[in-house]
Amino acid sequence: MMRNLPASAAAGAPLAGLALLSARADAAERGMPQLNIPDFAPQLVWLAISFIVLYVLMAWLGLPRIGVAIAARRDRIDGDLARAAQVKAEAEAVLAAYQKGLAEARAQAQATLKATHDRFAAEAAERQRELGEQLAQQIAAAEARIAATKNEALAEVRGIAVDVGRAVVEKLTGAMPNDARMAAAVDRTLAGPAAARVH
Repeated sequence: MMRNLPASAAAGAPLAGLALLSARADAAERGMPQLNIPDFAPQLVWLAISFIVLYVLMAWLGLPRIGVAIAARRDRIDGDLARAAQVKAEAEAVLAAYQKGLAEARAQAQATLKATHDRFAAEAAERQRELGEQLAQQIAAAEARIAATKNEALAEVRGIAVDVGRAVVEKLTGAMPNDARMAAAVDRTLAGPAAARVH
């Protein structure tokens, strides 16, 4: 039996080769197997089986991983948006504090400027008042000096007028005039223009 096995295998080899050659020739005559109408039913069955297997694999293995990745990305995006909103709120708070500080600084600067202006104006008014008082005192002193100088000048003019009048009268009449009458005449003469100005 064992001896007949190699012999039968050797005898069957040419038959297998002939079957393979005939199958190839048959396939060459039929064309592409996908376009062979009798092969459509098995192809559709295997297509459905492959689709179902791939769908089950995607549903059990692929889609959960994709869902986890999408959820992680959504969580990360939500976290980034929350942090961005927080940073924006902090920036707005810092900007509001800056604007408030700037407004307070401006108000303080204006108040300081107004206080300085008022102080300088008060000091200038005080200096002007003191200067006015000093000028008034100096003017009063100058007027007093002028009045005293005028009185002295008038007294000297009166004395000179009395002496000149006495000398003229004495030269014209040859007699010595009365001093009291001469002084009265000079006083009337000096008072004449002032009286005329008053009237």
